[in-house]
Amino acid sequence: MSSHKTKQTARIVVIGAGVSGIAAATRLLEQGFKNVRLLEAENRVGGRINTVPFGDSVIDKGAQWCHGESGNVVYQRVKDLNLLDRTGDVLKAVHFVRSNKEILPAETAYVLGAAAEMALPTGPNESNGSLGDHLTNNYWHILAKSPAVDRTIAQEMLETMKKLRCSFTASDHLFEVSRRAHLEFEKSDGEFLLNWRDKGYRTFLKLLMNAKPEQPEDLGVLNGRVQLSKRLTEINWAGADELLLRCWDGEVLTADHVICTVSLGVLKECHEQLFVPALPPPKVRAIKGLKLGTVNKFFLEYAAMPLPPDWVGINFLWLEADLEELRGTERFWLESVFGFHRVLHQPRLLQGWIIGEHARHMETLTEEEVVNGLQWFFRKFLPFDMPQPLNIVRTQWHSNPNFRGSYSSRTTYTDELRTGPWDLETPLLDAGGRPRVQFAGEATHKTHFSCVHGATETGWREADRLNDYYNSRNAL
Repeated sequence: MSSHKTKQTARIVVIGAGVSGIAAATRLLEQGFKNVRLLEAENRVGGRINTVPFGDSVIDKGAQWCHGESGNVVYQRVKDLNLLDRTGDVLKAVHFVRSNKEILPAETAYVLGAAAEMALPTGPNESNGSLGDHLTNNYWHILAKSPAVDRTIAQEMLETMKKLRCSFTASDHLFEVSRRAHLEFEKSDGEFLLNWRDKGYRTFLKLLMNAKPEQPEDLGVLNGRVQLSKRLTEINWAGADELLLRCWDGEVLTADHVICTVSLGVLKECHEQLFVPALPPPKVRAIKGLKLGTVNKFFLEYAAMPLPPDWVGINFLWLEADLEELRGTERFWLESVFGFHRVLHQPRLLQGWIIGEHARHMETLTEEEVVNGLQWFFRKFLPFDMPQPLNIVRTQWHSNPNFRGSYSSRTTYTDELRTGPWDLETPLLDAGGRPRVQFAGEATHKTHFSCVHGATETGWREADRLNDYYNSRNAL
């Protein structure tokens, strides 16, 4: 009977070997639990951390930067190990180029960019409604004090800055983003774009697992505990005894505790079939109310850097007439490509970003169609020729059935349902208060959602929840 279980005998299955699953499993082992295993649907560990060889070293198809220092558990874990590199202002001096090849003067770009930044909400009296409404209204209010500004260009800049902000929230547009959530998100102070040099974000995973960095297959303390390509069809948590886990390959496993770290996108798509009995209404409301959006990347490799020496990056401003024309063509998806920039520690690469429904459409195109579209795009905007790239990597987070998106955000619909990460986090307990199914992952974090440090904290949180449960039992 599970009521007699101890740390030495309790069988714990962690579903998902992303950073939250790895954080949970490694913390449990540190706390003295002996029977811990991870089931991972992909053929690799890491989840939305995915460092792959490309160009002169590696690229991160998923999480790329450590965002901030103060209050960031990733930074705190690695700060003394000389693993991170400060980006500083290196990528900030981007050029803004209109679709008629006109380059915005630096002073104009600064005024408009600063207005967009100042237009964001800052206080609790600004907590209702959408981020898009707030940003738009404040932006024009601020610019009313600068009568010399060309309103046409200011409108083009606003649209581009909204796309940039959407890449932070993985939203299709800012009018669906909760203004309250923007205020409740805790931004870590310090350097915002700390990069992993030429080793990638997998460096942090290796550190969590105490694995050898130079050996890709080494999982450190998790060696022998991870089953790859192990996708679940059912988590049966009925009754008060052991849980039954059914896998796609027909295997049936049993467990005393399950920590579910699958992405919000998978929960949205599969929770009705995956959980038996059905999840309680507050949990379902959270799954429906929270959003997992799509942000994708392009990495283009060239024989040599194609940008002029003083260009670190480009943001694109569409003239209204050009945009209307684009929307009637098969290249309509290019509307949501908002910027390209150099890749630090990769002197021959450019990296681009695309958001929302157009990012999801891009995933359905062939690689040749993507390259041809981007080449047309460059010819449309840039006052110099761009060579054909040697190679391309584009990400496809939404079409992967094990993710169905990039990272989570809270929307005005989330607020309307009066739900949030707190409902997604709440564990399923038995009558005696024993955790049966627990939930971790970035979407379950109240203040650090969408971030690796938030995902890591949730894995530790659920490990600590089990540890506290068993410690309290032993104290009786």
